Amino acid sequence: MNTRIVFMGTPDFASAILESLCKEKYEIVACITQPDKPMGRHMKLTPPSAKITALSHGIPVFQPNSLRTEEFLLLLKSWEPDLIVTAAYGKILPVTVLSVPASGCLNVHASLLPKYRGAAPVQWALLSGDKETGITIMKMDAGMDTGDILTRRLYPVDPDIHTNQLMNELSAVGAELLLETLPGYLAGTVKPVPQDPRLATLSPPIRKEQGLIDWNHSAQTIHNQIRALSGWPGAYTFYEGERFKIYQSMILKDNALLTDYRQDHGEPLPGTIIRAAGSLLAVSCGSGCLSLSSVQPQSCRRMDASECAHNYHVGIRFSGVSS
Repeated sequence: MNTRIVFMGTPDFASAILESLCKEKYEIVACITQPDKPMGRHMKLTPPSAKITALSHGIPVFQPNSLRTEEFLLLLKSWEPDLIVTAAYGKILPVTVLSVPASGCLNVHASLLPKYRGAAPVQWALLSGDKETGITIMKMDAGMDTGDILTRRLYPVDPDIHTNQLMNELSAVGAELLLETLPGYLAGTVKPVPQDPRLATLSPPIRKEQGLIDWNHSAQTIHNQIRALSGWPGAYTFYEGERFKIYQSMILKDNALLTDYRQDHGEPLPGTIIRAAGSLLAVSCGSGCLSLSSVQPQSCRRMDASECAHNYHVGIRFSGVSS
């Protein structure tokens, strides 16, 4: 008998997991995802990726505002699911939902639990400068990513990778690991292992103000901030009072630029532009220097530094506040 699965997920990460289940001919009886949201410059109402994937496979899609209503619970029970699979759904499942499927609820989580429980594990891994992360398949309980672990897979983190790219790579890892885990779990041969709460760390939702750069931090810390937040909200600073977004950077390991600046101008304060020519827009940090390679000045489009470096002036500081 086929296992009847209700899938719950929202972004691209979830879409890849759903696609893998469909390719393996699992019976997906419904897809639950977040409501469509206005996006882009014109705030066009846009469906989440999981919805698009589900509809392409003829899977019924439901987008409830709440999972805690009697109406939703009755609908869920009417599908008679054997299993719920979630991946970046965006909400904690209440006990009333967790108790419906006979085989429980599994979650594909983008960290090596119990590290980075919560909504933004990939962003926090990059913010922390982690050299490795991974995927955990866990059996859900009433807590936030506190359920027993079924399987885990480690994944190396490139020192220059950004959140969206790492999420894409981890979605492929998660899809593969889920498909490897499901048969054994359903047969009872994969045994859940409790998490050690002493090792738990949290990854709360990213706040918009976390994008503001403090140039007193090291080049490495700021580089991590830029790549972690390039999707949203974007790392930013201010140049002569105007907001200046930074999407990509590179740590300058050669100290020649800094040495040249010191000879002509003295020791630069953090945030000082030390070279602005050709393709190089270099800035001093609390320790070390960054080359800003993809930026967006206020009221302009995103562009490479080679297009705009000449507009900026050596000795002027980027600042943490607008004037």
